[in-house]
Amino acid sequence: MNIPRREALGILTAAAGAALLPGSVGAAGEQTPAANSLAKEKVTGIGGMFFRAHDPKALGQWYQEHLGITVIPQGPGDQPWNQAAGPTAFAPFPEKTSYFDITKQWMINFRVADLDKMVRQLESAGIAVKVDPTTYPNGRFAHTQDPEGNPIELWQPMKG
Repeated sequence: MNIPRREALGILTAAAGAALLPGSVGAAGEQTPAANSLAKEKVTGIGGMFFRAHDPKALGQWYQEHLGITVIPQGPGDQPWNQAAGPTAFAPFPEKTSYFDITKQWMINFRVADLDKMVRQLESAGIAVKVDPTTYPNGRFAHTQDPEGNPIELWQPMKG
C-alpha cells in the first residue's frame, strides 16, 4: 500500500487523537484484561536525535538560536529541551525519494505552533525557507536547512 506522506500524517494525527477518546476502539480503558496481558511493550516517544556534524558546537548553537532547541545539558542547572506533546510521524522513505536532498540520509520534522511567525523569524535571520502553499488536512508545511545542509521540515498541525 502506497499512501502519500501528507495523508499518512493526517491518518496518524486522527488515530492518535481518537485513541485517547473514551469509548473509542483504541481507548486503553476499553481493553479487556486478556488483551492487556497480550499487549506488546512499545516506546513512548523519541528520546533524542543524534547526528554527525562538521562543527557540532556551532550547529548546536544555530539550533538553539533559531529554533529554540537546547543541546544535551553540559552541567548542573542546564535544562534539556522539552518538546510539547503531540503527534510524531515516523516514516521510512524510499531510498531514492526526492522529497528531500538525495545526498542526505534523514530529514527532521519539527512541529510549530505558528508557521508564519517561525518563517518570518528565520527569514529575518537570513535563513531561506520555502513554504508549501497548500494547506493539507493535517496542516501546513515549510522547508529549510541548517548551516550544514541537513533538511528540516516545519509542520503546523491543524487545530482541533
